[in-house]
Amino acid sequence: MSREHLARQIVDAGRFLYGRGWSPATSSNYSVRLSADQVLLTASGKHKGQLELDDVLATDLHGNSLEPGKTPSAETLLHTQLYRCRPQIGAVLHTHSVNATVLSRLTLSDSLVFADYELQKAFSGISTHECQVEVPIFDNDQDIARLAARIQPWLNEHPDCVGYLIRGHGLYTWGAQMSDALRQIEAFEFLFECELKVRALQR
Repeated sequence: MSREHLARQIVDAGRFLYGRGWSPATSSNYSVRLSADQVLLTASGKHKGQLELDDVLATDLHGNSLEPGKTPSAETLLHTQLYRCRPQIGAVLHTHSVNATVLSRLTLSDSLVFADYELQKAFSGISTHECQVEVPIFDNDQDIARLAARIQPWLNEHPDCVGYLIRGHGLYTWGAQMSDALRQIEAFEFLFECELKVRALQR
């Protein structure tokens, strides 16, 4: 697939996610695998609802920009970490929705568990609602390398993990291609909203 086609996928994803209110202003970052050892990623500080093809850049799998004059997102290492440890991943999305942010702050434990929701079947590898989907929650950290080091053991120990939350920050999820990652974003957002409504009704 050409670089232009992959860049267009990122631009289109940004406009869709911004339109749903899940990636306000310059928050969030998105990427696709460009080759075995390169990633195409949103540049730092770009409004996600107004992305253009030139607002992406190539990096290596250690997060180093391969395009002079372009700076990748501050959270690039959280993307490249996933591409390094899971060769099947072709796209990674990070969003900043209200539901994900609030729910991650309300949940005092280190993970959120969904069970018996029909929409769990929207996640890759899940074929029944009769299961549990555990979503780890990591405390936010401005030191992205340190945060990535805390996340790595979970990824190693849970090869079936479909996404994670950063407390007070947002969601990371991924897929074999952009359409898979977008599907999982929608499923997560539905489940986050359900969980918040259930908690409100139980008060």
